[in-house]
Amino acid sequence: MPWNVYTVERASTDELPPRERAEFWREHITAHQCDLDYRFSGPGFSGTTVHQRSAAYQLVEFRSDAISYLRTPAHIRRAPDEDYRLVIPFAGGMTVRQHDRWSRLTPGTGALVTLAEPLELRQASDTHGLVLTIPARQVDEPLGRSTPPALQLNLRVGLGRVVADLLKGLARERHTLTGPQFDAACDRLVELLCLISTGDERSDAPARLAELSALVRRYVRAHAADPDLNGTTIALDLGWSLRQIQLALQHAGTTPRDLIREERLRLARRLLQDPSHAHLPITDLAYAAGFSSPSALSTAFRHRYGTTPREARRSAALPVLGKGG
Repeated sequence: MPWNVYTVERASTDELPPRERAEFWREHITAHQCDLDYRFSGPGFSGTTVHQRSAAYQLVEFRSDAISYLRTPAHIRRAPDEDYRLVIPFAGGMTVRQHDRWSRLTPGTGALVTLAEPLELRQASDTHGLVLTIPARQVDEPLGRSTPPALQLNLRVGLGRVVADLLKGLARERHTLTGPQFDAACDRLVELLCLISTGDERSDAPARLAELSALVRRYVRAHAADPDLNGTTIALDLGWSLRQIQLALQHAGTTPRDLIREERLRLARRLLQDPSHAHLPITDLAYAAGFSSPSALSTAFRHRYGTTPREARRSAALPVLGKGG
């Protein structure tokens, strides 16, 4: 396809007799994606696609009944396809399996998969979503890798939401875009996707990891009292992947669990030394600092500071009592 050609095409099973729809869908998806096996949920399958295509990218908006797509080693040998697919549902849901990992996709999440490896995608009934085909070099070259970066992307907040909004905007404005405009927007989208989909392994990775580590530390310090705080909730709230959070903290010499424990101990110590909290029982203080129990606080506190919370409170009060004596 010439570099400046840009096409928009719509296809639907609705105009066909029910007995012909499955075969049409099989041929249609194979022609626009790759060689796959198809498992239809029943007769009378219904599906619609709108393709936007340039020489570099393809964006497909789809709606369909329940179906499963399977790409096997035989498909890969027979019809190689190195490119990536970014898949996001608007409604309904999907289950994706690749590299022996399963991921459940619902609105607000997405997956970046490769068709160069076996893949299974199970799609629920009445699913509506988008699939962007990304040339392999656009992901592999900046990240220096050749495996799919993420089966689970948070697209609700942060850069993830920017990516989702940009993708939806490309679909919404499909009839007003030119080929160069479509490609330029997809280029920017892929750059953002590379940032959020995996730990950044480029030459500037240490600086990026240090920035993310500082951001995570500030977040954990502000939310240490939350008993449900963990690596997954941190990643979701900040709009990064859990893998990125782990890599950033590993670069700083810690882990999400250790950082959370350290910040909770810091909070507990501050509460113990604060005269305005002197009336607070150790049990209540443990929960106020995010610990699951007083014994959990006592064990962690003794290991970290070499004393118990009760002894630390008495030591903090001694100078105050001395002044009044």
